[in-house]
Amino acid sequence: MVETSEWLKMLSRMIRAAGRRVADADEHELAQMVQLRTEFDQAIKHAVQGQRSSGRSWAHIGQALGLTRQGACQRYGDVEKGT
Repeated sequence: MVETSEWLKMLSRMIRAAGRRVADADEHELAQMVQLRTEFDQAIKHAVQGQRSSGRSWAHIGQALGLTRQGACQRYGDVEKGT
C-alpha cells in the first residue's frame, strides 16, 4: 500500500509533468488543465471536511494551510454545512 505522503509526491510530479506537456499542446489542453484547479479546490474542501469530522481543530487545519485559525474557518467553514 502506498502511503498518502508518497502518493501526494507522485501527484505533484505528475502535475509538473502535465505543465510541461501542455506547454507544447493546443489551447484546449490548457483549458483542461485549468479545469483541474476546480477539481483540486473541491478535493481540498473534501479533505478539510474529513479533517474536521475527525476532530481536527481549525488551528491545526489553518497551520497546515498556512492560514490562521480564523482564516481557515472563514475560507472552509462552509464545508461543515455541506456547501
